[in-house]
Amino acid sequence: MKVKKILSWLCFISIGNMLPESSSVIKGNSFGHFRAFLAKGFIDKCGKCVNIDKKTSFSTHLTIGDYSGIGKNSLLQGYVTIGNHVMMGSECLIYTENHNFSRLDCTIDQQGYQKPRPVTIGDDIWIGSRVIILPGVSVGNGAIIGAGSVVTHDVPPYAIVGGNPAKVIKYRSKETKK
Repeated sequence: MKVKKILSWLCFISIGNMLPESSSVIKGNSFGHFRAFLAKGFIDKCGKCVNIDKKTSFSTHLTIGDYSGIGKNSLLQGYVTIGNHVMMGSECLIYTENHNFSRLDCTIDQQGYQKPRPVTIGDDIWIGSRVIILPGVSVGNGAIIGAGSVVTHDVPPYAIVGGNPAKVIKYRSKETKK
């Protein structure tokens, strides 16, 4: 089983990431779907009709739901769970670890890492390009994260957030509130 995972991963990085962008089509099937097919062999879970664009990087601890996608040049570190129907722009960064920095008697690079904190992204979400999501964040169902935002705290369901740090701009419906 471990050999299969290693071979799948090697095929993904050597072949999958060299293929053209997902918008290129061969016989009705995109390269992004082929990359997802390769990723199924080494990640925790990959749903149906997943699109993984070129030059993406993620750990084996990725779970991605049906009809979701990872944008071009994106990096997803550690334990990341992505729900169904999630759209992600290019160059998104999702981090689950951070450096320790509380001690003053030694340098930061000697203090190691904090315990990983998984990131959870719900269903029906739009993540704009160049969004950064920090460790431990949960993004509620139906949310929209504006391009270039830095998400440091949980995002409520159906919220539209933006900025650095990201703040709620409004909700998708007048009836939707925290």
